[in-house]
Amino acid sequence: MPAVSKGDGMRGLAVFISDIRNCKSKEAEIKRINKELANIRSKFKGDKALDGYSKKKYVCKLLFIFLLGHDIDFGHMEAVNLLSSNRYTEKQIGYLFISVLVNSNSELIRLINNAIKNDLASRNPTFMGLALHCIANVGSREMAEAFAGEIPKILVAGDTMDSVKQSAALCLLRLYRTSPDLVPMGDWTSRVVHLLNDQHLGVVTAATSLITTLAQKNPEEFKTSVSLAVSRLSRIVTSASTDLQDYTYYFVPAPWLSVKLLRLLQCYPPPEDPAVRGRLTECLETILNKAQEPPKSKKVQHSNAKNAVLFEAISLIIHHDSEPNLLVRACNQLGQFLQHRETNLRYLALESMCTLASSEFSHEAVKTHIETVINALKTERDVSVRQRAVDLLYAMCDRSNAQQIVAEMLNYLETADYSIREEIVLKVAILAEKYAVDYTWYVDTILNLIRIAGDYVSEEVWYRVIQIVINRDDVQGYAAKTVFEALQAPACHENLVKVGGYILGEFGNLIAGDPRSSPLIQFNLLHSKFHLCSVPTRALLLSTYIKFVNLFPEIKTTIQDVLRSDSQLKNADVELQQRAVEYLRLSTIASTDILATVLEEMPPFPERESSILAKLKKKKGPGTVTDLEEIKKERSSDMNGSAEPASVNASAVSTPSPSADLLGLGAAPLTNSAPAPSSSGSLLVDVFSDSASAVAPLAPGSDDNFARFVCKNNGVLFENQLLQIGLKSEFRQNLGRMFIFYGNKTSTQFLNFTPTVICSDDLQSSLNLQTKPVDPTVDGGAQVQQVVNIECVSDFMEAPILNIQFRYGGTFQNLSVKLPITLNKFFQPTEMSSQDFFQRWKQLSNPKQEVQNIFKAKHPMDAEITKAKIIGFGSALLEEVDPNPANFVGAGIIHTKTTQIGCLLRLEPNLQAQLIVTADSNMK
Repeated sequence: MPAVSKGDGMRGLAVFISDIRNCKSKEAEIKRINKELANIRSKFKGDKALDGYSKKKYVCKLLFIFLLGHDIDFGHMEAVNLLSSNRYTEKQIGYLFISVLVNSNSELIRLINNAIKNDLASRNPTFMGLALHCIANVGSREMAEAFAGEIPKILVAGDTMDSVKQSAALCLLRLYRTSPDLVPMGDWTSRVVHLLNDQHLGVVTAATSLITTLAQKNPEEFKTSVSLAVSRLSRIVTSASTDLQDYTYYFVPAPWLSVKLLRLLQCYPPPEDPAVRGRLTECLETILNKAQEPPKSKKVQHSNAKNAVLFEAISLIIHHDSEPNLLVRACNQLGQFLQHRETNLRYLALESMCTLASSEFSHEAVKTHIETVINALKTERDVSVRQRAVDLLYAMCDRSNAQQIVAEMLNYLETADYSIREEIVLKVAILAEKYAVDYTWYVDTILNLIRIAGDYVSEEVWYRVIQIVINRDDVQGYAAKTVFEALQAPACHENLVKVGGYILGEFGNLIAGDPRSSPLIQFNLLHSKFHLCSVPTRALLLSTYIKFVNLFPEIKTTIQDVLRSDSQLKNADVELQQRAVEYLRLSTIASTDILATVLEEMPPFPERESSILAKLKKKKGPGTVTDLEEIKKERSSDMNGSAEPASVNASAVSTPSPSADLLGLGAAPLTNSAPAPSSSGSLLVDVFSDSASAVAPLAPGSDDNFARFVCKNNGVLFENQLLQIGLKSEFRQNLGRMFIFYGNKTSTQFLNFTPTVICSDDLQSSLNLQTKPVDPTVDGGAQVQQVVNIECVSDFMEAPILNIQFRYGGTFQNLSVKLPITLNKFFQPTEMSSQDFFQRWKQLSNPKQEVQNIFKAKHPMDAEITKAKIIGFGSALLEEVDPNPANFVGAGIIHTKTTQIGCLLRLEPNLQAQLIVTADSNMK
């Protein structure tokens, strides 16, 4: 940039600013400003033409007055005139004035655009830089229309100077963010990618920002950037701080560029090229290794830069979710930050570990930090850090630690900040339901939840506990006894009264044999709370009273007296009055048999989705495409890969009835969602109908994605430049539920959006599927969810096909992917001793009961990865069962509606990376 000469000091401007600063009052300041405005106006309107210096000085004064908060309504044309000057300082002031004061709708825009075009065509790098800065600062749609086609040419031109390339890249980025439809994709896109190889790191940094934003919308156009980004990142992380002196910040080489490159790589899946993938892995390992090195400076700037690169590298590791060693190392590195004195680092560590907890490879490593996280929940002073600790406990929860985590959350709830109490209540309710092996614990937990934070227990929570109690015969008596005891407290929350009234009205007879909870005592206990409750709760209690008339005829007279009282029959509330009148009449004229029929016990609830989980999702905000990543954050309760498989007694295994189904998976009879397409179609085909299109062949790469879901239930199933499909599944015995998330990655609506699950004739007899319809219109950037309920009737080999058809921008889209519903999803783990395992193994002597397979391992054998895969496959991993410690042993039961099949598994690795797999199965 040219040096400013002494003549450009503008002494008049300095005097004016000094006068303003010396004003003793606001009035004095306004008076001085008005005097100066009058002087400037007279100079601009005078007959004598002003030279460039005078124009610049007066425009500068107007700019200063505007920045003080005063309106400026003249001087714009003089500023535009400065743009045609050949002196840098005059042109600079003109562009500065325009950038700050000129409205995008101004009549001067055309003149300004012409001046900018002249400067861009001048090939003077200084003037080009000023013009590009002005375009980016104004960023109006008019400027985008005028220059969006010109700036890419400047960017990729071979003779453009580095400083201009930087400005052009950032200017184009600004225009793309404000008016993406006006930035044309063309030949320049392939050339701009090669700027990642530019020798000037400033150009690379600006180009990386531009490419990252463009790749998020057009990934296919910029997929070649992956290898170049990896190459550039490798050169940075392996260089010494002295190699990049101009871009080394407190001994950290090019930290901002490193962060931008890592973010660019997060726009894509792991590289398919083994060489590129290996080089990227080396880069990430180097970053993790450098994090362990002693700091080269004690200054906070050094640690900030170093940690910025580290956290972005960890985000990339989590995004790829494909390198177990890196995931575990990242988890261990984050664990060191959990007790760091810097609050921001503790927050970021907790936030990143929430995502790591969803990975099958790092979930166990995250669980090792449970005590540290619990301690943070108790001692952390910053509420945002405590909230992240709650999120992490929720994410790391599984069967092995559910009771400990729920207990800690309940303890914290008593002192938690009011802003996060409702969310904690929802999470405790969800975890208690997900991992409730003993349903008495579930009932105790929810009642304790109501006692501690009753005001934050939404209707969905107490509705849910009632549904579960009604659907499970084995817990009804305990629930009635527990709520009866809880209601005896002098002060209890109204939500507890609602739960108690409902449960005692249904199952009070189960505890009526105890003199301490006789029918009359139950009634008096509930009625003592009646006058303290709101109208809806009183209405519920009146319903409980009429239920008591049926359950306990001996207190019928007492209840009728209450219903007959003036406070009920003449109640000001119409609902209470009507109930009292109708219930009294019903109890008077109806016979015992009619009462028993009308007031019989509630049938099991046919629920399909937990309303509590839906409430938590709603509280987190509306769904977007980025929410598909949230699929990975929730670890399903009955996921085959849970760390502690539930112990299953083979002799006691049976297909559950709908009333025993906690998650509502088997609540309704299941039917096939869509039959296979008929070959005998109508001869008259509606050529304008999308539905007439044949089912598309499987999308490229879908088989590979399908294989990844054999040992996991959550993740992204398919992705292209238009659509992203994510899955979250849960299975229990022969029942399952799958949530399919369809994300529109574009800014244009999908119309006639029709996903269909297709089963072959053979598969229809073995697998019952029921799908819920989805909205036929998917807005740009939005996400819709589809629920598929699954019932395994008998064993099967095929997988259903998910066909998606929709219109995008007038073009009909049709694609198909395999839906990862495989037989092992209905595998329930079972524990057994070494003696039992080999005794059963020897009993399976029938050749049809044994399958053996020998194959080459695709990757080096890693014991921890193999264990995770076996658990993810669905069987229990039996430790110290096989005499050979190098072997892996598993056992489980495959549940179908018609039968249960016990399976034993042995995995025998050899030194040549071969595997001998012997699996025995026995019909139960």
